[in-house]
Amino acid sequence: MSEADRHNLLQIAQVLKSNGTDGELVLGFRNIAPEDINTEEPVFIFFDGLPVPFFIESFSRRGNNKALVRMTGIDNLTDADEVSGKAVYIKASEDEQFSMDDLSMLIGWTLMDASNNEVGIISDFFDIPGNPCIEVGTVSGTAMIPLNENLIISVDEDNKILTMTVPEGLV
Repeated sequence: MSEADRHNLLQIAQVLKSNGTDGELVLGFRNIAPEDINTEEPVFIFFDGLPVPFFIESFSRRGNNKALVRMTGIDNLTDADEVSGKAVYIKASEDEQFSMDDLSMLIGWTLMDASNNEVGIISDFFDIPGNPCIEVGTVSGTAMIPLNENLIISVDEDNKILTMTVPEGLV
């Protein structure tokens, strides 16, 4: 049983990166639409195995599943960098169920190629019928990569690393 399960928490987002120097964060959402977040209730981020509550002070949606968010207690770039890459949770209600089939869980993971070189960080997931794709932030910009099971080499859930054969010319 994971720490989140023990605390009856449901992961709803991943802190993708900081935005600016005043603590604003870019969150990638999963299992919930950004507009469905109840800003009156706290969100939780784990530190040293314990969920720490934060309240959302401001929220500005960006695209289908991203938002610029400001949280209490995260007031500068140092604070924002400390939570960058961490999962964001809410209290799970009894009827909410997490689906491992939801590939948006890969947002925030590191993508490695077949030679074990880092390609970049997965920043989005597009559930295109018959051709699901991930968007990866690379040193040269963003790239759309098909998420075909035949291309996947390994999935390391503990370290949030997806290793796959990246088709030539995409990055």
